[in-house]
Amino acid sequence: MTMEHPFAQYIKTLGKGRHGSRALTQSEAYEAMKMILAEEVEPIQLGAFLMLLRVKEETSEELAGFVRAAREAVPMPDETPKVDLDWSCYAGKRRQLPWYILSALLLASRGISVMMHGTSSGADRVHAPDALKALGITQSASILDAFARVKEEKFAFLGFETLNPKLKQIMDLRPLFGLRTPVHTIARMLNPSSASLSIQGIFHPGYLESHQGAGLILGENIVVLKGEGGEAERNPDLPCKAKSVLDGQLFEEEWPALFAARHVKNEEMDVSRLSGLWFGDIEDEFGMMSVIGTAAIVLKALRRLETIAEAERWTREYWENRDKSFVERLA
Repeated sequence: MTMEHPFAQYIKTLGKGRHGSRALTQSEAYEAMKMILAEEVEPIQLGAFLMLLRVKEETSEELAGFVRAAREAVPMPDETPKVDLDWSCYAGKRRQLPWYILSALLLASRGISVMMHGTSSGADRVHAPDALKALGITQSASILDAFARVKEEKFAFLGFETLNPKLKQIMDLRPLFGLRTPVHTIARMLNPSSASLSIQGIFHPGYLESHQGAGLILGENIVVLKGEGGEAERNPDLPCKAKSVLDGQLFEEEWPALFAARHVKNEEMDVSRLSGLWFGDIEDEFGMMSVIGTAAIVLKALRRLETIAEAERWTREYWENRDKSFVERLA
């Protein structure tokens, strides 16, 4: 009799049918992800596992277990500097430019250290690496390099392929499935620098609660919002719902639209406009208010500001008096 593979128990738990299946516990999710990252599962098992999760959608407990295992697989230096803000960017933009890049740089120019991580996953979207390249900012070559740059320059970007190559390989299976996998969510929640606050963007509203719940289980401060294109970016044309965990307390708020009428889709998606807006060479009201509005969400949570209006006043002042040479110093 052939012995059952050790990983089969997790597939069985998820796939035993309408009445027999259940979600994984946090401990089971942790052990399952450890096996995956140690390459102790067969490819066919991995595919079945990922798609069973995709059909039912991950619970907060599962996400917390997956993230714990994924973090253990990232080789961290013995000593790391304190980082204020973790910024994940894995969706890519196809209707509007990734203005959130300027939000992160604006905050970094004010002394708020930012560790940004993400990837490029499709030619039909503009991703963070594309935007940073247009600004003359290079990716960190290693985790050590990223921490050094955050300490010295207050900003660093780390590619997912450098951060966790195995998870990046799984993420790249998306074209084979035609569907996203839980890795897209795990990546957003990874917070490799153990930053004081993590900002996460999602596209499907249902993930607001699962992200928030996982943040509570992990004991972390997070802000998750239904962002423009699925990135952590406030669309100034629409109300923006954000859920957060701050000091162990759950919060929910809706940031109002900043324009009465919606702007049309950006057909050209010319990333050089990011530099143009930062240096004042062009005007773009959508881009400017996206930068200010996104930074306000972060600042309110990071500084524990009382009101939305106060946060927006602060970030507008930051923008109007920005140090334009900051981007040049990063290049």
